[in-house]
Amino acid sequence: MCKYLIQEMESEEEINGKAYVHYKSWHETYTNLVDPAYMNSVTLEKCVKMAHKWRENILIAKDGEKVIGFVGYGSYRDAELIDLGEVYALYVLEEYHGQKVGYALMNAALQKLIDYKKVAVWVLKDNHKAIRFYERYGFRSDGTSMEIMLGTPNAELRMIYERD
Repeated sequence: MCKYLIQEMESEEEINGKAYVHYKSWHETYTNLVDPAYMNSVTLEKCVKMAHKWRENILIAKDGEKVIGFVGYGSYRDAELIDLGEVYALYVLEEYHGQKVGYALMNAALQKLIDYKKVAVWVLKDNHKAIRFYERYGFRSDGTSMEIMLGTPNAELRMIYERD
């Protein structure tokens, strides 16, 4: 069970906290997986702008007043599959890994996506820690991958969670 509060993003401080988690988690997670020049372009300022533009369908995890993680969710963004939910992003500050924050955020997102029998997530092929997390949660690769440009080409894998 997670001891941290999971809630909708409401205040300016929470939006900025989400932006910091996005920025910090990117650098904690992708430094050795993504082109260094691209990583240098992922700035706190860019993440703040993104957080202010993308306020809908975001849940945050808080430790007291500090935002320590977030999840973004909604309908699947590709016409290839219909009637699917999607977890667009799930980030938790590294110092909170292993404390069930990611599970609590995923539980809350899947509750918001309760009308979908299946939910997808895309994960970098070389992000083995994230893949293990999703597998433990119940997601399975469906064999689909796509190339995305993060300075250089990177492969993402699609994983699907099916409700019983």
